Amino acid sequence: MKEIQTLQAEFLAVQNQLQNRLDCHDRFPIQQVQTVAGVDLAYWNQDEKEFAVCCIVVIDCHSHEILEKAHSFGEITVPYMPSFLAFRELPLVLETVKKLSLHPDIFMFDGNGYLHPRHMGIASQASFALDTPTIGVAKTYFRADGVTECPPVPEIAGSTADIVIDGEIWGKVLRTHDGVKPVFVSVGNFISLDTATTFTMSLVGKESRIPIPTRIADLETHILRKEYQS
Repeated sequence: MKEIQTLQAEFLAVQNQLQNRLDCHDRFPIQQVQTVAGVDLAYWNQDEKEFAVCCIVVIDCHSHEILEKAHSFGEITVPYMPSFLAFRELPLVLETVKKLSLHPDIFMFDGNGYLHPRHMGIASQASFALDTPTIGVAKTYFRADGVTECPPVPEIAGSTADIVIDGEIWGKVLRTHDGVKPVFVSVGNFISLDTATTFTMSLVGKESRIPIPTRIADLETHILRKEYQS
C-alpha cells in the first residue's frame, strides 16, 4: 500500500505541474491538417503478469485512407490507479510513435484529455511528449468530480451537449449517428474544444459511432492481442 501511495504522490505532482501548461486553443489552421493518428491499447493477464499492446494508425483526414500502422507490445508494471492511467500507457505509446515514419498532424486517443480531475487524461498528458495537438474521444462517460449524470443530447447525428463542471466546460457529448450512444470529446492540448468536436465528427464513418482513426486502432489491438496471447 505504501508503494501505491508513493506513486500516487509522485504522479499527482507531475500532473499538477503539467496542468499549468495546457493550451486549449488552436495551434494551427484546421484546414491545413492532413493526417491524424488513432491511438489505442488492449490489455490482458498472463502468468500472473499484465501485458498490453499499443497500436497507432495514421490516416489521411480527407480520403480516410490508412497511411501507416505501428504497434508495440510489453509488460505493464505500473499498477492501475484511478486518474493516473497515462502513467501506465505512455511508455508503450511513445515507443510506438518512434516506429512511425510519418509525424501526424493530430493524435486522437481512445480516452479523455481535459475531462479528468486535473485535466490530465491520456490525451493531455501525452501531448507534452508528442509536442503535437491531441484529442480525447472516449466511448464511456467519465464521471469527474462527482458529476455522475451525462448531459442529455438530442438523438440526431451531430448533436452536442456541454459537459459543465464547476461552471467550466470540460468536454462535449457528441452524437455521431442518429439514435446511437454518444461519444465524449475533450481537448488534449493545443486545440480548442469546438475544433476538436468538429474534427471528430468529420472522421466518423457509416459503420461505427467511433471515429475512424481510433476505431481502426481498436480493431488492430484486439487482433494483435490474440496473436501475442497465442
